[in-house]
Amino acid sequence: MWDTIVIGSGIGGLGAAAALAHAGQRVLVLEQHHRAGGLTQTFRRGAWRFATGVHYLGGVGPGSGPEHQAGRLLDWLSGGRLRFTPLANPYDIVRLPGFEFGIRHPQAAFQADLRARFPDEATAIDAWFTRCDALQRSATTMFMLRALPAPLAWGLRWWRGAAFDRDLHLTLAESLQPLRDPRLRAVLAARWGDHGAPPADAPLVEHALVLHSYDAGAFYPVDGPDSFVQALQPVIESAGGALRTGQRVTRILVENGRAAGVEFDDGHERHRESARQVISAMGVANTVACLDDSVAPAWQATLRALRPGLAGLSLYLGFEGDIAAAGAGSANVWLAGQEDVGRVWRRPADEDAPLLFVSFPSLKDPAAHAAPCGELLALCDAAPFAPWLGAGADAPRDAAYKALKARIEARLLAQFERHFPALAPMVRFHELATPATQQHLLRSPDGALYGIEMSAERLGTPALRVRTPLPGLLLAGQDVSSPGIVGALMGGLMAAAALERPLLARLAG
Repeated sequence: MWDTIVIGSGIGGLGAAAALAHAGQRVLVLEQHHRAGGLTQTFRRGAWRFATGVHYLGGVGPGSGPEHQAGRLLDWLSGGRLRFTPLANPYDIVRLPGFEFGIRHPQAAFQADLRARFPDEATAIDAWFTRCDALQRSATTMFMLRALPAPLAWGLRWWRGAAFDRDLHLTLAESLQPLRDPRLRAVLAARWGDHGAPPADAPLVEHALVLHSYDAGAFYPVDGPDSFVQALQPVIESAGGALRTGQRVTRILVENGRAAGVEFDDGHERHRESARQVISAMGVANTVACLDDSVAPAWQATLRALRPGLAGLSLYLGFEGDIAAAGAGSANVWLAGQEDVGRVWRRPADEDAPLLFVSFPSLKDPAAHAAPCGELLALCDAAPFAPWLGAGADAPRDAAYKALKARIEARLLAQFERHFPALAPMVRFHELATPATQQHLLRSPDGALYGIEMSAERLGTPALRVRTPLPGLLLAGQDVSSPGIVGALMGGLMAAAALERPLLARLAG
């Protein structure tokens, strides 16, 4: 029998397993894909090595303050194996038709640059940042509600409930209404792609978390994103644990009213493993799908009512030549076709992406990407891919699917050429990943890039807590924390700390 079984080897699952290994637990990590790492894995095509989901990280720089917490935790988890290199500053660039703005860290520099660029709006700019700073208290409340035992969470909700609910329901779009210049609103809103909800829906508290996460700089993992697996797997194994790939969990076993193990399929036969507790880092939708309907039915119904978030399309580009000399850099570029940056890409085969994220990983860590490469990423509606999602997830990629991919790929290449005319002739390889790809690799419902839809309901529901109504079953990853790599990591560490109380000191440090 294992001490703990962790389902999913993304950074949330790996973080939980490594933390428990430090506490002396024997942990079995099960991953349904043939490669571990979730969206931290990389893949190769010829000379090019591509990152699937890591573009930049905040909070991982050297330092002792709270803004460096994630870096300290990862250093401890990995025994110093994980290292990070800084991006340029500005680290994000927003480009609108005829207008460009570079976002610098720390936040004070970003705010000062905005005041200088939009002097008539200085007072409104300061008021907006002050409001975002104040929302950090609600963000702290949110994380505590996720992690605390039920009685303490109830008490905190009673104490902070009214203010917390009010903060959760304030959207990004509403907060920007006092700002008159549409270009200013666009700069402040464009990075909604970092959490997956357009401004009209996005809770400002979540957008404020993104804003503050890069206050101490933006970073990229040295040796590439798959260094997370390479650094954390040995920690798990050194404590007697194991990481197995190609194992699709189909059922969470319940004995005497508590989670007692899992049943899984390796593609050839079914297996069972027992454990004292189970941590699910495969998303709440997949978790409840592995439970009998009789297990906490009201809780399951609440989770099933939470919709998947937006899907994503990624176009991977392989170049030949000096892309830095042709205009590429380590900063990310947010390309918007209009000043209203909140429009969702509904018809990707028939219209340009209204907001396009451009990244050049080979310039963030050249040692990890020997040949120059880039990625175009756009959030989109999953509806055009419905025939190959859900019940049709295992359907063959037929001629209709390939034709749809080809049309989208051609449109994205043309869009890239218009914005980067010097780089376009250097493209030697391109490959498109669709929501169906995302679902196949990560088992994500509707190919959702960030799991559950980012909304006030997601942030406020008491159903999304680390401890579930089923004793012995805990949730980890971004669904119980916040979207992205660092959010998923913190979700995993909260689950580990719920089992091993001494780990709470690490999280509080």
